[in-house]
This record gives sequence, structure tokens and C-alpha cells, in this order.
Amino acid sequence: MMPRRWPVLALLSLTAWGQTPCPPTPAYSPCDIVFELNEEEARAHPNPYVSVQLEAEFRSPRFRTLRMPGFWDGGRRMVIRFAPTEAGTWDFRVSSNVRRWDRSTGQIQATASNSPGFVRPRNVHHWGYSDSNDPHLWMGDTCYRFAFVPEEIFEKLITVRAAQKFNHIRGLVIGSEEDAAAVFPSPDHPNVEHFQKLDRRILAMNRKGIVADLILAGDRNHLAKLFPSWQQRERYIRYLVARYAPMHITWQGVQEFEEYDRGRELLKEIGSLLQKLDPYDHPRSTHTLATSSPLYRDGWMTHIVHRSSDDQLGAIEHQLYPVPFVNVELGYEDSGAGRSDPHHVDTDTFRRRLWNATMNGQYPTFGNTGTYGGSRLAVDPKYLESPGARQMTIWYDFFSKTRYWELEPYFDVDGGRAVALVRPRGEEAEGIEYVVYVEKPGPVELLVERHSYSVVWFNPITGESFKQKDFKGTRFTGHPPNSAHDWVLHLFREGRKRSLQAYYFESRPIVMQEPELNPKNVPYEIVEPAEEILPVAVPVKYAARITRQTRATRSMMWLWTGEVTEGGQGFRVLATGQEGQMRIPPALAARYPAVFNLRLAAMNANGKIYILDRVYKLADTAPVPSGISSR
Repeated sequence: MMPRRWPVLALLSLTAWGQTPCPPTPAYSPCDIVFELNEEEARAHPNPYVSVQLEAEFRSPRFRTLRMPGFWDGGRRMVIRFAPTEAGTWDFRVSSNVRRWDRSTGQIQATASNSPGFVRPRNVHHWGYSDSNDPHLWMGDTCYRFAFVPEEIFEKLITVRAAQKFNHIRGLVIGSEEDAAAVFPSPDHPNVEHFQKLDRRILAMNRKGIVADLILAGDRNHLAKLFPSWQQRERYIRYLVARYAPMHITWQGVQEFEEYDRGRELLKEIGSLLQKLDPYDHPRSTHTLATSSPLYRDGWMTHIVHRSSDDQLGAIEHQLYPVPFVNVELGYEDSGAGRSDPHHVDTDTFRRRLWNATMNGQYPTFGNTGTYGGSRLAVDPKYLESPGARQMTIWYDFFSKTRYWELEPYFDVDGGRAVALVRPRGEEAEGIEYVVYVEKPGPVELLVERHSYSVVWFNPITGESFKQKDFKGTRFTGHPPNSAHDWVLHLFREGRKRSLQAYYFESRPIVMQEPELNPKNVPYEIVEPAEEILPVAVPVKYAARITRQTRATRSMMWLWTGEVTEGGQGFRVLATGQEGQMRIPPALAARYPAVFNLRLAAMNANGKIYILDRVYKLADTAPVPSGISSR
């Protein structure tokens, strides 16, 4: 079902005829107000995509104002698409450089709906909705080519994924560079038929409860090459906001922003435009080689995207940033379609990465080599019912019965990794729920607050649960039912969980820790690199040495990052672990030699973060060419 359409004649005749430009529209559903250029206007605007300015301000029954841009929809047709966010009468006023339309006014009648609203960050590291206290258990899938696959494949994709309880699918708006040549034959001439088809597909996903995670362009300077000037990029972003902001979507920037010349600058440009133009404030981030956190300080992102199965990166960054994390490529399952990349892994490896990412506090996105639509592998529906997809459903079913929107990484555990809900109660703490992932079956010891707990061992492969004898005390010890595979331990107080308000987000305050920056208090030192001048793009040895041995420092996670402040690219993740070899990317600096800041963040067994900085000089190398023009 397409957005509800009504001719602009009704809008312009509103006072005389008492009509509305859209039939009664349910909240959080889009309707279209359609404008037609007449002969004279069409001659004045031979390319409406470039020259026609059209927008409307909508005022809600509670006097909230939303400004929506219009878009060209082929021929002489312009559209303002709008989704009311509450029931009642919405007044609107049109602004346009087409004099016939400018300053016209009208009303839309919105009806109540059962939609909880658009997805929003909630409770620091979690997700909810804009119009309710309902939490959102983000579970994504990847199909880069969902806008391009044949209709029958698309219909099967969304039908199967919805039945498997996936509620996000991410993909490329304009496809690969080859696809984009047909979608935009030139920077100022979109292929309207492509976007009309994409409209229908996103609406079909939304009807099945699936949010579209939209990647605006590919990697390797794709966006900058397709739209060389900032004016062209701004028109493109405005066009996408006008068409898709009234739908259930998120914005995922570009693929692998690190591969762009001046990628940080470009992402700040388009991210700030999304932030400015999207009245619904849909979640914004970008795809990445490792983490989008280098762009966080620029202020436009609402969450951080990871593309990594490295638990040290995931665990440490979760303690540093007060936003949700989504891991879009912790690995792609190969269930028979074949592998073309090192992160294409078998089902068991994928499952372990899934549960470890969860213990890092991340929300997962799935991928299967037969369905994700990579450049070398076609989308084949026979792989939709893969073992990994079934285990994603098992993951979803498990966490949907927990207070997942309040679970945070928990460190008082040996033999596994944990998330928990431990709530302050007066001057003491109250344990409510603990989830422990035991990747390597063996003895597990978990410190809990003194209460009585139900104890369940959960099989993440089959979804079977094995109830054990209840436990009361402060130190739980136990073993998985067998050692054949990984297990999940679940301790919880069911009565206490039920007594909490069903979807109350603030039963546990999440206070971000202040990392220890004083070198005198940091229990380690950087011993490698030892040289003062470092080369780029070649292996460089790194190593840290613990200087103060304690119980907490016997188990440490390490994250090495580097930045050339003058270069303006932000930092890059260089390595993890206590020692090894790293490569410094040449693109960090525009000119050489350059001053280079190496930062080592480490987390001890108690979750305490320490940060140590050391300054080096980068040796001479060729300058990096620029691929985009600036304002």
C-alpha cells in the first residue's frame, strides 16, 4: 500500500470546499500531498529536482511543529510526504518558489494507531520508541541489494525475516557504483522509477514490523564521486529525507567511511544535514571498517556502529560512550553459499560472536553469505532458513523474556562474560537479573546480591532451557549441563521483575564512568613503539607492560588508537591486545611529517578504564589526495 495521496486541488480549495489534502491518516503512517506544475510553471522549471523549492510546516494538536521538504516525483509532479505523530487535526502551511502554491494552508485529520512510534535511543545504551515507553529489541539482517533484487525474492526475504522476528534490514539506497549509474544518470537527474520502487519496498517492510536501515552510498568515495559538489550532496540528502523520513527507517551513512578521502568531513556534512532536515530525528550513524566512534565528537550521531567481532574493542568502547551500539558485521554466516571474505564464518563461530557481542552491550545485525547481497555473491532465498538465522530467533526469544533494555555489562564473574540488572536500593544494591555467556564450558562463579534466584541453563543452539535448583546467597558456582558446546546461565528473580513497572526505563540509573587519565594512577606503561619517529603503512611493534600487579590487572583488555589532530580525520583503531604489530594509515594526516598521538585504553577485570597517551612524529610520506569539494 502506497502513501495516501490527494490532489493539491483539494489543498488550494480548502476554504471554499472544506476538504482536506489527505483522507484520515493513522499516526506514524505516511500520506502524500501531490502538487502538479502547470504548463507555464513546467517551462520555468525544466528540472524540478533542482529548481523547485517546496516545503510545509505541520502543527500538531499539541502545537508541535514539524517541517517537511517536498520532492520531485517525476514529470510535473511534486509531493510533500508527511506522517502525523499524534491523533487529531494538524494544520499546515506551504512555502514554495512556485507562487501559486506559496502560503497556501490546510489541515490533515490524523487518527489513532497502535504504532508505538519511531525507533529512538533510550536509557543510554538501549532502544525504545518515540511515542511510548516500550523498549525495542533491535535485531537486524543485512541485504545490501534489497532495493534491486527481483520482486519475488524481495517478498520472500521480508516474509521469512519477519517470521524469524528480525525487525531491521539494512541495505544500499542506490546500490553499487554500477547500480548508481542508472539510479542517478547524472548528479541532478534521479531515476524516479527506482525511488518509487524503493518507496513500495520500505512500506512493505514497515507493514511487517521491519525498520529499513538505509546506507546512502557505497565505499571508496562512492558518494563524493557521484555528487562532487556540496550542493549536489545537499539536494540528494534533502530528497531522501523528503521521501523516507515519514517511514520507519534509520540512517547508516556510507559504507566504510574510513575509505573516503576526508571521510570525517564528508560524514559531518551529510550527518548534520540529516540532523537538520529530518523532523522525526531518526537514528543516525555510519557504516565503518571497525567503529564509527571517531565521528562521535562531531555531534550528529545518535549511536555507534561496530563492524567487528573484537571483544576488546566492543567492551572498552561501551564503557566510554553514552549511546547505543549496533554491531552490523560481527560476522556473516556461511551455511553453504561460500566464503569470499575472512569474516565469513561457520555457524558455530557466528553464534559465539553473537553472544559475545551481546555481553559487550551491543545489539546485533545478522548476515548470511547467501542473502546479504555482497558484490561477489547473489541473493539466494534458499539460504534464508539457515541455522544461524534460526539461532538469531532463539537469541531474540531469550532476550524478549528479560529486562534487556536495562541489562549492562557485569564483571563479577569467572568462567564467562555477563550482563546484568543490578539496581540501587537505598545505600545497597539489589540484584534482579544476570545473564552469563559461557563460551568454553567449565566451572562458573558469579557474585550476586543476596537474594533467592531461579537458575536456568539455556542452550543457544536449540533454545532448550534446563531449570536447576533455586539459589540463595551471594556467590553462585555451577557447571553447564555438558561440555559439548557453549551455554547461557540465567539467574533471575521473576517476582521482582514482574513487580517493576513493565517497560520502565529508569529502574536502574546508568552512570558513565570517568576513565583514569592521571599517568601516576595508570597501572601500565607503553614500552613499544620505542622510537620517536614512526613510519606509516608498514608494521610497527606495540607493547604494554603492567607496572602494578593486582587481582584486577590479571585480566586486562587493550585498545590502541591513533590520531593526527591537525589532519582532522579523527582517531583510528590500530590494534587490540597487550602486544603485537599495527599499521598507521597514511590518510590520518594531510601533510608529513606530522605529530601523532597514540592512545592506549585498557580495562581491568572490574570494568575500570585507564587511558595513557604518548606523542610521536610520523615520518615523511606522500600527501593524501582530496576527493571532495568543500563549502
